[in-house]
Amino acid sequence: MPNHEIYMRRCLELAQLGLGTVSPNPMVGALVVHNNKIIGEGWHRKYGAAHAEPNAIADVFNRYPNAADLLRASTVYVSLEPCSHQGKTPPCADLLIKHQVKKVVIACRDPFEQVNGRGIRKLQEAGIEVIEGVCQEEAAFVNRRFFTRVQKQRPYVLLKWAQTANGYFAPTDHTQRWITGPLAQRLSHQWRSQEDAILVGANTALIDNPQLTVRHWQGKNPKRIVIDKTLSLPQHLHLFDQTVDTIVFNAEKSEWQENLKYIALENFDLYLPQQLLYQLHLMDIQSLVVEGGVKTLRLFIDAGLWDEARVFEGDVYWEDGIEAPRLPMPPETKQQVGKDLWTTYFNQDAFSTFKRFV
Repeated sequence: MPNHEIYMRRCLELAQLGLGTVSPNPMVGALVVHNNKIIGEGWHRKYGAAHAEPNAIADVFNRYPNAADLLRASTVYVSLEPCSHQGKTPPCADLLIKHQVKKVVIACRDPFEQVNGRGIRKLQEAGIEVIEGVCQEEAAFVNRRFFTRVQKQRPYVLLKWAQTANGYFAPTDHTQRWITGPLAQRLSHQWRSQEDAILVGANTALIDNPQLTVRHWQGKNPKRIVIDKTLSLPQHLHLFDQTVDTIVFNAEKSEWQENLKYIALENFDLYLPQQLLYQLHLMDIQSLVVEGGVKTLRLFIDAGLWDEARVFEGDVYWEDGIEAPRLPMPPETKQQVGKDLWTTYFNQDAFSTFKRFV
């Protein structure tokens, strides 16, 4: 009797290799197993490129001269329901049917309307045995960004900030003072490379003049987003250097200048975080890091429009300062990063949507 969970967890490991490169698609991993031996592996590597299932099958053909015969007697494991529609690539369900695989084991269904249940039904109608629900919750969590975009029509929102050991976020005199060490900074840049966009408010842009890039890590730069209602920010700031796609949400104008896009919002002060997230959803931005400052972070916290928070706590103490935001739930995990403490929170209200799905 095969241990489906062992194979599916390998699929989930493979799926996460696509973090930061496949959005707005989901991360998917796949295995081909013959007589309890893995004979092929694949994952979705890049948006617009081949999905996990064809990569796993290609791996079998690259390794075995009798691949066609092996596939007919094999079980395919895949972390998300095989697609059943023509997109940028052909339907994966059709490929599995073409090779007459014996069985397909799926972690969870794809919530996307054009797939949800249809890929499974297509396989079953072709006579392929389908088992679903193996490591279901783990698979949905891996694809929490994709599930949020599809089910809530907004990006997955990740809050991130640093605070002192006694809970201060920034000096009251608006000067710059580092709270965390170099390891935390490198990890922050790694996180940036994994998400689609990063957002700051006008005060942070003016005081810190951030680049919002991944210069301390290898990977793609996220789209930069700044909230600047009256377009008061000076053009010499790093945000306007045209090196990275940058979006300025404002109340004055809509205009496109090479890599710089201005988007005017009507009724700017009314439901601002909702308007921002809706506009980003229309641009296929699947995940968003909100890096501050306190006013901007609280904007999303007060609206309940956040999914995950990653908070660094340094080992420094300040006599006074601007207090860091507080979240109304206990932390999920805590981890030491050099001299700093990294704490993760999850908004359970936000997560309830895809938990009901699985």
